[in-house]
Amino acid sequence: MHKGKTVSVVIPTYNEEGSIRAVINGFFDTGVVDEVVVIDNNALGNTKAEVAKTKARLVEEKEHQGYGHAMMRGLREATGDLVITVEGDGTFLPKDIHKFLAYTDEFEVIFGTRTSRAAIWSGAFMPFPVRFGNWAVAKFLEVMHNGPSMTDVSCSYKLFSREVLDSIFPLFHLSSGKDAFSIEVMIWVMRRGWRPIEIPVIYKQRIGVSMYTGESVFKAARIGFKMVFQVLRYRFIRFV
Repeated sequence: MHKGKTVSVVIPTYNEEGSIRAVINGFFDTGVVDEVVVIDNNALGNTKAEVAKTKARLVEEKEHQGYGHAMMRGLREATGDLVITVEGDGTFLPKDIHKFLAYTDEFEVIFGTRTSRAAIWSGAFMPFPVRFGNWAVAKFLEVMHNGPSMTDVSCSYKLFSREVLDSIFPLFHLSSGKDAFSIEVMIWVMRRGWRPIEIPVIYKQRIGVSMYTGESVFKAARIGFKMVFQVLRYRFIRFV
């Protein structure tokens, strides 16, 4: 709990058996997290068994496969006044949650950014083309949707107040449910009139193999092009 507000952490999982338990325990160890909701999106290996060894609540999302589907299910399942989304692959530090909470007196939504070179640890998958691509798409997002300054469209470490979530839940049906979800939720937030702030977070080397980018610049670029399409697509969708 933080200043009388309950705190939830949402973690989608697909291939994180080597890291998920430590990530969950790390968030509970911060002393401010009331619940961790893990979304099992047909997870591979012993991921489910590793989650069972923790205090996290496991929710199975078997019918709809995809990163976005898992995230949307998790956001709906979370009960906290403040909801954090994050990966379960060990790339983010649980203690960075305190950075997000420090801004909640002034901001209802806070996005993490991994584009500061000083915060990228050795071994993390953030080569210059990926870092530049994230920045470029973020600037395109700013221009097309009249947003505040943004530098990273793929960072999953985010915080939403309950009010923000309630305002964007009706837009979930617009989502493709796939790997461009991060930028979709950013667009929804801005189009609903919220003004997020972006803060730098530590970005570490992933534990295990990513099913998202595979640590391939080519795959990361492909996702980037999908995000550009979503920026353009949402520019012409009427929000009611």
